[in-house]
Amino acid sequence: GSDILMEPIQPSVSVSPHGRFERLQEDPNYISHFTRSPALKGQRRVHCFLYFLAAAGLFVLGLLIGWFTHTPNVKPPVPPSDSSDLLEELLRRIAADKIDALQSEEARAKYLYRQWVGLGLTDVHLSNHTVLLSLPGSTPNTITDRSNHQCFLPNGIHCDQRGPNDIPKQQFSYAAYSAVGTLQGEVVDVQYGSVDDLRRAKDSLNLTKQIALVKLGQAPLLYKLSLLSELGFGGVLLYIDPCDGPPGRHAWNQAFRVTLNPGGNPATGFPQEAGGSLTSLLVQPISAFLAKTLLSSPSTGQGESCIPLGMPPNTERKEITLTVGNQLSSKKIYNVVGYLKGRRNPDRYVLVGSRHDSEEGGGASAIMNQLIAALTEQTKQGWVPDRTTVFCSWGGSALGNIGSYEWGKDNSVVLQSSAVAYVSLNSPVRGTETLRATASPTLLQLTSDIQKLLSCIRGGNCPGPNVSSLQLPGDVSFFANQLAIPTVEFAFEQTKMEETTSFLSEAQFPVDSPKTLDPLFKFHETIAKVGPSKLLLLVPGTLYIWKNKTPIQYNSLTIFTQTFEQLTLLDHAAFFQSETMRPANDPKERDPSHIRMLNDVLRDLEKSFIIPQTPSGVYRNLLYSLPGKTPQFSILRFSQEAALHCKVLCHSTMNQSLSLILRAIRSAERLVCFGLDLFENYQNDAK
Repeated sequence: GSDILMEPIQPSVSVSPHGRFERLQEDPNYISHFTRSPALKGQRRVHCFLYFLAAAGLFVLGLLIGWFTHTPNVKPPVPPSDSSDLLEELLRRIAADKIDALQSEEARAKYLYRQWVGLGLTDVHLSNHTVLLSLPGSTPNTITDRSNHQCFLPNGIHCDQRGPNDIPKQQFSYAAYSAVGTLQGEVVDVQYGSVDDLRRAKDSLNLTKQIALVKLGQAPLLYKLSLLSELGFGGVLLYIDPCDGPPGRHAWNQAFRVTLNPGGNPATGFPQEAGGSLTSLLVQPISAFLAKTLLSSPSTGQGESCIPLGMPPNTERKEITLTVGNQLSSKKIYNVVGYLKGRRNPDRYVLVGSRHDSEEGGGASAIMNQLIAALTEQTKQGWVPDRTTVFCSWGGSALGNIGSYEWGKDNSVVLQSSAVAYVSLNSPVRGTETLRATASPTLLQLTSDIQKLLSCIRGGNCPGPNVSSLQLPGDVSFFANQLAIPTVEFAFEQTKMEETTSFLSEAQFPVDSPKTLDPLFKFHETIAKVGPSKLLLLVPGTLYIWKNKTPIQYNSLTIFTQTFEQLTLLDHAAFFQSETMRPANDPKERDPSHIRMLNDVLRDLEKSFIIPQTPSGVYRNLLYSLPGKTPQFSILRFSQEAALHCKVLCHSTMNQSLSLILRAIRSAERLVCFGLDLFENYQNDAK
């Protein structure tokens, strides 16, 4: 059947069989309709008036004929606007008040579908996937102190003190895809759950079926849970130390949600006997106030005077009962995907992704809508991108980026061969203190260029972002981690990304309304203005830039002593973009075929750094690192941690990790050499 979206719009008024200009044709009875009487005097006046009109018409007609006979028939084409002019026009159209107006309507996929079609996208698809979701139980999860039989809710209040309005808040605090049931055990303080922390606990205690009290941060949650499971723990209570949280956040009585789903539809990921959980552990997030109570910790204060939470020496450990009652449900999640087709390279795709969870607050959807509106308005004026832009709004993001994983897997073959970049709008305003920029190595230079193009919206006085290649949470993970598509993301946060505060974003708090967090919508406006800047540098035939100052250099130098392979790769990559390759790099001499080949080679460099397996929660893409004082490959960091408490096996693991890294560097070097050969042969053929 015909696509209803592609049918032409019918006129709202009828058109005469004589044609659309029928009413401009002469009506012989027109004069008689408006003559008052057949008086001769009146008729003479009318005839004089008609003669005057005829003479005036002939005069105007003569002027027009003279004008056109002395003017060229072919109208000179309007020169296309350059990127800077187009960017200025887009930024002018994106305003905070427009984003504000969209906030109450941005929650669901079907609305977004109608919005995108109305904004001018002619190729929009609404798809759904039936997936297994882990949802809160009918009653909140509880923690009971067996010594005095006091029952606590996750935020720390007593179970018998909750009001009717507290139940939704308490139900929000759970670990999706945790094991369910009831467990009795002693509380064991393992701090951040590092190998050092666990080794100390193992040396002094029997950890079997005990309940670990763990701080979020410093390492991925799934990595910590894998270690705790190996040591025999039965349950885990998660909390955020107030000393690690942003200075302005009062998190003492706030519980939160986490997901244990690494990505995609969990129904395909666990065995039948697992009962719907992705771990054997009973996992429950709690507030810092409840953690302080269970630890008998004297910690007070926040900021520089803050004393981290911890169980004092010689303190009797509390024995508790942990009850987790999550429920599983098969439900549909929806993705909305729209295409703005490119002209010169329509088979090369730049993806722009956001989410439309009800918890997200609508800010990302508002920014996406404004971006689509601005770009489609430009296409009406004749501008067409060289590459195809794919706008994506994902469902199921909060419980493990389900929508993006499922769509990505369905289209993985095309994406691996044709995707140029992924621009992330995942939770773009999480705070109001720091503008953080994260990009893969091939887009680091472009990300810095964007900052130079845009002045800060707060008077131009704020510092530029600290561009890094840290592994990102959210929907971007599938494209960066599984497909090695170059990625870039800008986001406002409440604190800088440091080693102690890293991975705190794994905790999901009830989202403040964008109006509450950003009442003037200036931070949303800034991110919205960054969006077209990124796209205008990606959708034309612009180049990736793989400069020497990349994580591969820093990471490699901490592992190898200027190895031959590393230096060869960097030298060849530099030569690949040198004056010798000038026809592909000089904007005045760009050849489309050179640009396409060069970009394909540089883009595929990242694919060389995908390794088959990593510790839980760690990217398979080696080029994304974990926060730390010394930049290094993440798999080496965990191999070094493991080596602290074992010798033979862990030494073998370290050697294996080094071998994988060296193999990746050699693979990337061969790819660059292939690109050089391709260019040499192309130039010879051209002669």
